[in-house]
Amino acid sequence: MNGTEHVIQLAHGGGGRLTRDLIAREIVTRFGDGPLRGLPDGATLPSPGERLIFTTDSFVVQPLEFPGGNIGDLAVHGTVNDLSVCGGEPTWLSLALIIEEGLPLATLGRILDSVRAAADACGVTVATGDTKVVARGQGDGLYVNTAGIGRALPEFSLGPDRIREGDCVLVSGPLADHGMAVLAARQNMDFVNGPRSDTAPVHRLVLAVREMGASVRFMRDPTRGGAAAVLNEMVEGSGVGILLKERELPLSPNTRAVAEMLGIDPLHVASEGRVILICAPEAEAGILARWRALPEGAGAVRLGVVSRDKGRVVLETLAGGRRLVDVPRGELLPRIC
Repeated sequence: MNGTEHVIQLAHGGGGRLTRDLIAREIVTRFGDGPLRGLPDGATLPSPGERLIFTTDSFVVQPLEFPGGNIGDLAVHGTVNDLSVCGGEPTWLSLALIIEEGLPLATLGRILDSVRAAADACGVTVATGDTKVVARGQGDGLYVNTAGIGRALPEFSLGPDRIREGDCVLVSGPLADHGMAVLAARQNMDFVNGPRSDTAPVHRLVLAVREMGASVRFMRDPTRGGAAAVLNEMVEGSGVGILLKERELPLSPNTRAVAEMLGIDPLHVASEGRVILICAPEAEAGILARWRALPEGAGAVRLGVVSRDKGRVVLETLAGGRRLVDVPRGELLPRIC
C-alpha cells in the first residue's frame, strides 16, 4: 500500500470514476438529502411565483488562454450552460477571482474583457463578485469562481427517470474539441489548423426546443469526463442503456486526428459548448431541425438510441463488434475547465 488511497489525487478532479467516488462518499453522504440529491448541474429552488435554478462552478484551466477561448469566457459559458441544461433561462452571475501575484495586468484585462463580452452575448448580468490576491506560486496565475441564477422554464420536466427504451440521444455538435484544444496548448503542440475549443453558450439551443419540452427527457453538457461520463450517468442504476455507433460519432477532423495520434478516446474528452439531449423518438426530427437553424447547432446529429442493455453504454465499432464505453478511471485530462 502506498497510501495514495487516503489522500486527494489529481485524478479526483478529472471527471472520471475517482471524481464520482469522491463526490458519492464525501459530499453526497453529508449534503445529499436536499436539492443536491441526484447531483444535478443546478439546484431547482422554490420561489414565490416561479422556480429558480442555482448553480456554482470553479475554473482552474491551464493554460489560461487557449485556441478558441480563455478562462474568462469559459467561466461564463460553463455557468450559463449548467443553468440551461437544467431547463433554465440564465439571468444573473457572480464572479470571484483568485489572482496570483505576478500575473500580467494585460492578461487579466484580456480575460475580463472576455467575461464581459460573453456575459453580454448570453444576456446575463454580472451582479456581484470578489477579488483575492495570493502570493507568487500559490495560485497558478488565476482561478475563477462563478455562480449563476436562472428562471426555470415550466415546459421542461427533466430527469433520468423519464428516459425510455427507444428514445433518441442527440448532440448539438462535434464532441471533444475543447479538451483536445487545451491539451494541445498545454503540451505546446504546434499543429497547423489544430483543434479549437468549442467553448460557447447553449442557452439558445435550449430555448429553441422550449415548445417541445414535454418530449425532452434529459439534458446535460458533456464537460469533465466527456460524453462517456454523461451517458453513463444517465443510465446508471436504471433499466435502460445507450447504444452508440462509431461511424456516427460527430468529431471534427482536427480533433479526430489528434485523438488518434495520442491514443485518446474522444468520448472521454470534454466539450464546453455542446448539449446532449434525450428525447422521445417522435421529437427527434423537430429538435434537430431547430438546432441546425442556429449557428451553434449546425452540426447537430443523432448520437445514439436508448437500448434495453440495462445500465450500460455500448459502442458498435466500425468493424461490427461492440465494446463498453466506461467512464475514465484515472487521470486523463485534468484541469481542462
